Amino acid sequence: MAAKGLVQVYTGDGKGKTTCAIGLAIRLLGHGGRVAIVQFLKGWEGYGEVAFLEALPAVSLERTGRADFVRPRGPQPEDYAEAERGLRLAERRITSGEYDLVILDEINVALSYGLISTRTVLDMLKGRPAHVEVVLTGRNAPDPLLDAADLVTEMVNRRHPFERGIKAREGIEF
Repeated sequence: MAAKGLVQVYTGDGKGKTTCAIGLAIRLLGHGGRVAIVQFLKGWEGYGEVAFLEALPAVSLERTGRADFVRPRGPQPEDYAEAERGLRLAERRITSGEYDLVILDEINVALSYGLISTRTVLDMLKGRPAHVEVVLTGRNAPDPLLDAADLVTEMVNRRHPFERGIKAREGIEF
């Protein structure tokens, strides 16, 4: 595994942020690494990657959030509580040193909705063991997080089937 872990951010309005992060996890697993994934705002049961990832012994996957969309202008008290629970899980996974890669899926959205503090996340990243790679995904990553990251990839939407009335498809979008 890498001697020095970096911080990666996958953001933007294009499709593929979570998929990219899971691809990185698969690559690391192929080299014998250990992966922890904490999913924020994903309490719904329909995500296709969950069953696959939960079956892998070298992967710890935990999901937070309620089984409904969070409204950016009207988060519910449970949304704050679930985001905070996710943050506590993330901190335990990162600081344990047990994992080579920790993916914080959709944490950028939780940050942009104000469910958790950017300062708290930045402090958590600073306190991680040197070998731990961290990937933070989701739209609207805040500028301080982008500034602190070693790698920033922005997914840009050029065309999406949804714009032509094609709904999200099981196995492809979720």
